[in-house]
Amino acid sequence: MSNSNEQASNLGTSIPAIVEAMVFASSEPVTSDEICQALLREDASLVITSPEISSIIVRLNESYSESGRSFSIVHRGRGYTFVTDARFHPWLQYIQHENVSRKISQSAVETLAIIAYKQPITKPEIEQIRGVDSGYILRTLLEKKLIVVAGRRDSPGKPLLYRTSDTFLLHFGISSVEELPKPREIDEILKDDDMAEHRQLLLELRTQLEEPDEATQGLISDSKRVETRPSDTGNDGISNDDSLDSGNNGLPHPDSLDDDTQNPDLN
Repeated sequence: MSNSNEQASNLGTSIPAIVEAMVFASSEPVTSDEICQALLREDASLVITSPEISSIIVRLNESYSESGRSFSIVHRGRGYTFVTDARFHPWLQYIQHENVSRKISQSAVETLAIIAYKQPITKPEIEQIRGVDSGYILRTLLEKKLIVVAGRRDSPGKPLLYRTSDTFLLHFGISSVEELPKPREIDEILKDDDMAEHRQLLLELRTQLEEPDEATQGLISDSKRVETRPSDTGNDGISNDDSLDSGNNGLPHPDSLDDDTQNPDLN
């Protein structure tokens, strides 16, 4: 396509407007391939590539910036989505309902951080790092689609491997795990007065990340301790003020997933 701003002959509107509408209307990030396929289905003469979609989005963002708009299109996970500019956060926080803006518990964040930095990783390896049983936490992270099963470790017992999901990337506003802060960057974050309330958790995370890799190489058959769930958490180890949908989708407990009969496709 020679000019993405040209009027689409059989569609009755410009390509940028179509791209903008698709990204705006979707509840999930839209990939370049999805946009290209949609355009092609509506007009077989429209052969447009992913790099051209990226260029269109760059131009759309330039127009938003020039006109002082409060939003832009960003790449999150594998696709594009609209976000509001950070400078508007002071006002947006007043329309966040308490029952929606709830937090993941510290235990869940700790487990999620271990998976994010050491993925793919097994349940026994996670428990060897944390020192406690992590079955309930893993189940909840699976239910919330923050992690996914990524096959099995080629070792005795063939334990399941876990990795972070596209939902994880979207929720934390990054395009890939490569964008996660490195241990040395956490030191800089710790100096920020605005992060005071998170300082202890960040210190614990840095300690875990700086542990030698040998800590995760051995497999343990049984947990040394069973995690004590605080009084303000539910049976899934997640705080009652959890920010993500806590609906139970019927996923089995991670312990039961280790049974080959539960996952024949991963054998």
